[in-house]
Amino acid sequence: MNIREQLGKDLTHQAAAGGGLQTVSATVTDVTGEGTVHLMMGGAQFYDVACTDAYRNRAAGDTVAVRRGAVPIVLWRLGEDPAEAEAERITRLATEAAEDLVAISAYTWGTATPTGAGWQQVTTLWTRKDANGVGTLYAQIGGSDTSPTAPPTRAPKPVSLSPTASGTWRRGRPDDYADAPTQGDWTGRGDRRGGWFYGSRIKDACDGKNVAAMKVQFARKRGSGINGKVRARLYLHDYQLPPSGQLNLGAGPEGLLSLAVGAQGTATLPSAWRTALASGAARGLAISAHGRAEYAAFTGGRITITFST
Repeated sequence: MNIREQLGKDLTHQAAAGGGLQTVSATVTDVTGEGTVHLMMGGAQFYDVACTDAYRNRAAGDTVAVRRGAVPIVLWRLGEDPAEAEAERITRLATEAAEDLVAISAYTWGTATPTGAGWQQVTTLWTRKDANGVGTLYAQIGGSDTSPTAPPTRAPKPVSLSPTASGTWRRGRPDDYADAPTQGDWTGRGDRRGGWFYGSRIKDACDGKNVAAMKVQFARKRGSGINGKVRARLYLHDYQLPPSGQLNLGAGPEGLLSLAVGAQGTATLPSAWRTALASGAARGLAISAHGRAEYAAFTGGRITITFST
């Protein structure tokens, strides 16, 4: 039985008993990759709370209505209707789709020269694909160009890059016992550090372009340390491939993201870091921390790069 069916049965049962649906408000602290959320409710932390389909576009910080009971369920988001933000996102996507099309205001033909002002005779026609893989035409004309000034070209499309490899290191060598990049020490055998590797793909994607932002996505692996939030202590590194010896760290640490178990999130990299990655001075990301309090494993590592004109 799914959540909606269970909720319907509970509503029917409570109505028959003369009670009514009892709800309380709570704050979402994390969103997991399994469709559940972590909540702060009544001063206590609740993990992996299921949600109805009415609660969409889930995000940390949301205030939600929760059905009380032995198994609480998030019913819906409280507060302003998110339609305005959703409309903005849809408009942006529609604009990007429209910009992929080459618009021609009119197309006519004939055996005589065209009438009216502003026409230019094409001496040679050229074609190529632009940075976004869209075919373009260029008309070489014989005389001076009397056409209106063209608008600036749009920025290249964002690029998302997943790591080509990842790993964990302990005591100066790869740690094959860790199946995801890990920081800190849970057992007293020494602190771990983890890394994500991208080869030369970040630099290659940025060559010849103006980088506006870089964001990285992570998920907190279950079964790694305490259930509560742990901050990922991020560093840069300059390896294209996992090293056979110690993973040496570059700039850092930056505490850009804190996640509870099972939660996922996105962090914006500092401007100096995106400059280093875009130029090839740095090649990837690493994590490193000390002791049990900062012990955690993280998966993901997908970097999304946006550009400006």
